[in-house]
Amino acid sequence: MRARQLGPGDTDRALGICREEPVKRVFIASRLEYGVLARKTAGTVYGWPAWRPRALLHVGSNLAPAGPLEAIGAFVEVAGRHRGSQSIMGESAMVLPFWEALCKRWGKAYSQVREVRPSQPLMTLVGEPSVPGSPEVRELSWNDYDSYLEAAKAMYSEEVGPLPPGDGYAGYCRWLISNGNAYGVVHDGKVIFKADVGTSALGVGQIQGVWLEPSLRGRGLSIPYMAAAATLALRKHPTLSLYVNDFNLPAISCYRHIGFKQVGELATVLY
Repeated sequence: MRARQLGPGDTDRALGICREEPVKRVFIASRLEYGVLARKTAGTVYGWPAWRPRALLHVGSNLAPAGPLEAIGAFVEVAGRHRGSQSIMGESAMVLPFWEALCKRWGKAYSQVREVRPSQPLMTLVGEPSVPGSPEVRELSWNDYDSYLEAAKAMYSEEVGPLPPGDGYAGYCRWLISNGNAYGVVHDGKVIFKADVGTSALGVGQIQGVWLEPSLRGRGLSIPYMAAAATLALRKHPTLSLYVNDFNLPAISCYRHIGFKQVGELATVLY
């Protein structure tokens, strides 16, 4: 069975697939809510099987599959031999076999990777954090933008690698500020801590881009700062989620201390 490119008339069906696992599929759901099927934002979404989709594949700067493994063969074909995406991301049980199938079908375009992160615990928080938050954390404003951008770039370089060329990442940071989805602590005009709600849909807000000034690490600041950021984000999003690399034990400990619980596992393939 083949996959087909979805259009505006498929929005409800596609969102229904995301509602089956709203925390695990929040990225695709966010693209649907932002209007990807009506071409109001970048990217394309395919559905499988063509006649009544049960699985989805977002194709854009990220390849993001979701749904049963039976869809992999069809999604490999629509992804094509010329990779334009910077990563493959999503539920590990789907991403890893999808990546392997892409490598087998198309070769070096997909097999030559920068890094594979096969196990990224997916965690959620419902309700208030279990520890008090720092009163220093606030929603960041345009007055903080320059320092916030520098902090965001530092975070990206640490967590992901070299920034992609162009103004895309700076534009994303502007979007976060303008939508009130960037939280942080500012000392003497410098952002020393930041956390963003980088993706949201279906009542789920996914926290991304958590960063603390390196010279301040190891002082016990992360827990109260993150607890406060989560408290502010919960005002807009009934459920918070985040995912973290399995080797980042201090971060996992911090999130658990605040009250986040693991509900799944994601994976990311980076090019």
